[in-house]
Amino acid sequence: MTITVPTTQVGSIPPHALRRVIETALEEDAPWGDVTSETLIPADATATATLGAREPGVLSGGAVFVAVMHAVDPTIEAVVHVADGDPFAPGDVLATVTGSARAVLRAERVALNLVQRMSGIATATARYVAAVAGTRARIVDTRKTTPGLRALERYAVRCGGGHNHRTSLSDAVLAKDNHLAVLLASGIGIGEAIRGARERLGHTVHLEVEVDRIDQIEPVVGAGVDTIMLDNFTPAMLTEGVAIVGGRALVEASGGVSLDTVAAIAATGVDVISVGALTHSARALDLGLDIDIDVAVPSAPSA
Repeated sequence: MTITVPTTQVGSIPPHALRRVIETALEEDAPWGDVTSETLIPADATATATLGAREPGVLSGGAVFVAVMHAVDPTIEAVVHVADGDPFAPGDVLATVTGSARAVLRAERVALNLVQRMSGIATATARYVAAVAGTRARIVDTRKTTPGLRALERYAVRCGGGHNHRTSLSDAVLAKDNHLAVLLASGIGIGEAIRGARERLGHTVHLEVEVDRIDQIEPVVGAGVDTIMLDNFTPAMLTEGVAIVGGRALVEASGGVSLDTVAAIAATGVDVISVGALTHSARALDLGLDIDIDVAVPSAPSA
């Protein structure tokens, strides 16, 4: 069976990224076809399948679910009943598909894997966003994403009301502890390194530096960064750090962030809270695909 991934953009997921994910996943799952369905299911059988919620959550990936179905068979009819970013309750029907039973069964696992993963991330993100409501803090993701799925997982974070950090190493300067250790071993001071970077970088490139001690804040901010990341600071230390920065740069809190701690972190006045758990620890949501298969029955011969 030929796989043709739709080229239209799904949400804000770039078409080339979605195509790569779906093609790879379908090839992995059925490299030489679906031997079970092709052996047992009549070629002319049709199916109607409903994507249903078995627990509450926030949807992400409804259109991705449909794109997987259409990649296997463009003639499948599909309707998504809940918009990405909207909440749903157990028992809600999220999408309906009708078409070739063989095609629906072939697409089922890949389509479910992606929408369950994305909805789990959106649901987890929404909980963090709700926990910091009323503060200035933005909840953002990190690069701790599943290899190959970053575009989909970052979209899921946005569906949950969160924001994205840099997409890749190519997007911005973010000097972390290991970078600073190399500089120190090379005899280069952090302030000197930041000022040198400013001279070499284009004016649109964002510059961020991570620190893990209070005494590092002033040299970093004074050298002219756009954002300073306070890593594994206690809430009391974060409050002190925000005061030292005094609005001269954005303040990002990172490390030790959980649903139990995020409200206290947000209350310190930080601008950004980065949460790796949004993507690296999100649980796939419990969604199911219930399928009814229709098989044409030959008419009985007349007497």
